[in-house]
Amino acid sequence: MKSNITILGGGLSGRLTALMLARQGFSVSLHDKATRAGEESAAFVAAAMLAPMAEAVDATPQVLSLGYQSIDIWKNIIPTLPEKVMMQFSGSLIVWHPQDKDLSTRFAQYLRHGHQGKETWINWNQDDINQNEPQLTNRFAHGFYLPTEGQLDNRQTLNALASGLEAAGVDCHWQSSPNLESLIGKDAWVIDCRGFGAKQDWNQTQKSQLRGIRGEVARVFAPEITLNRPVRLLHPRYPLYIAPKENHIFVIGATQIESEDNSEVSVRSSLELMSSLYALHPAFGEARILEFLTQLRPTLNHHDPEIRLHRQKKVMSINGLFRHGFMIAPAVCEAAVRMLNQEINGENPQKDSITGLPLNIVE
Repeated sequence: MKSNITILGGGLSGRLTALMLARQGFSVSLHDKATRAGEESAAFVAAAMLAPMAEAVDATPQVLSLGYQSIDIWKNIIPTLPEKVMMQFSGSLIVWHPQDKDLSTRFAQYLRHGHQGKETWINWNQDDINQNEPQLTNRFAHGFYLPTEGQLDNRQTLNALASGLEAAGVDCHWQSSPNLESLIGKDAWVIDCRGFGAKQDWNQTQKSQLRGIRGEVARVFAPEITLNRPVRLLHPRYPLYIAPKENHIFVIGATQIESEDNSEVSVRSSLELMSSLYALHPAFGEARILEFLTQLRPTLNHHDPEIRLHRQKKVMSINGLFRHGFMIAPAVCEAAVRMLNQEINGENPQKDSITGLPLNIVE
């Protein structure tokens, strides 16, 4: 009989880890302070773009590698879930207005640097953009097409994962928030996947420190607009991303603020977000705002994800996915599960053989 495992935190990482373990035959229970919909997790707010090419602008090499590996994992996981999830791999498009041409040159330099000098994108001219994104006809003279990128519907994914957990026999406790210490010793292993909610426990050591970075996102309904792929608009003050979901719903984000204030979106941020959206296409001026939401992304000082292990307490922690949750979570969670299996088998792993992620020992 395989070990009993308790997962603390039922956001994206918690659900993926629980599902992977349950499908390997472990007896798994999961606790999360929110409801089954996961509305208190960063994943509930996210655009769910799978964009390691574009993130080469400022992501670490480790994050980019995890992003590419995760795309294949998502393609394997999503078809096995009991509910439909929008998953699209039509690439993404980077555009800019003529006055921001210098930003495109800099963006291309970052892309080359992040991909070891290779040009991993395709230059589109106005005709290419007109043909592939008809609603942007004659609005942009040039663009970068990133062909391997994709996206998911974040909320459909969370719901489908919850159904997958139930089908796999995971004992799910929604609106349950036991503290970490109360779970130690009751089951063979505890895996802490609380993200920013784990800050107090995570920061007890002198190792990497966890903080929250505030992000602000809008969801709008724009029945007059159809986009075939996520679009990013380069802008000197607030670069915008817009991820089209089903039924003419769009998830829009631009802000990234060094703050742990999780209160409502400010007037200034909402004006900047909506102004940049209007700059992409004036028809968005008639869109209906469904939600303005904030989230705190769990971030470590090195900007890489981290897996920790406290052998004496039999506690593993997964954290630091920053703004890359959907992009890297599958590879990070698979690495954690592999190393946990090795630990249970007495192999004392030092790092994951596939991702290269180290296992950081805390005593």
